[in-house]
Amino acid sequence: MTADAKDPVSEADLRHLRRSVELATEALEAGDWPFGSVLVGGDGTVLAEDRNREVSLGDPTRHPEFELARWAATHLTPEARAAATVFTSGEHCPMCAAAHGWVGLGRIVYVSSAEQTASWNKELGAAPADVRPVPITDLVPGLVVQGPVPGLAEEVHELHRRFRGQS
Repeated sequence: MTADAKDPVSEADLRHLRRSVELATEALEAGDWPFGSVLVGGDGTVLAEDRNREVSLGDPTRHPEFELARWAATHLTPEARAAATVFTSGEHCPMCAAAHGWVGLGRIVYVSSAEQTASWNKELGAAPADVRPVPITDLVPGLVVQGPVPGLAEEVHELHRRFRGQS
């Protein structure tokens, strides 16, 4: 089931989304793409968080959403994974969406969509991504997904401008 992207997010959701933007900022300041994610258990406890590390580690698979899926597979029961939510600064790429689905994680709430990110990169003169952006639910049907989140999305846009040296 897909939540309506225009449904309001809760104050708790906003707190986790803001943290994902802080992690994206940390990634940017380390020279990495500005993406950050937080994994929250069904009881609201923050279980794990990560930021993008693909540039600094020279590994294009070091996305925070993929790392959180890997962490969840190792540390959580299938039931706990299904009850968890991933809060992220940007909509999952196809690799991360597939990992999320294979591991059986629950809901995803993202600040900015893959479509927005692609549009921003084009606006900033970047070459198209090597992998086509695809909506999460095209890869993982039935998953509850919510986003983008107005207001915070503009903050993420600014991080992308800074990454491209245009701010």
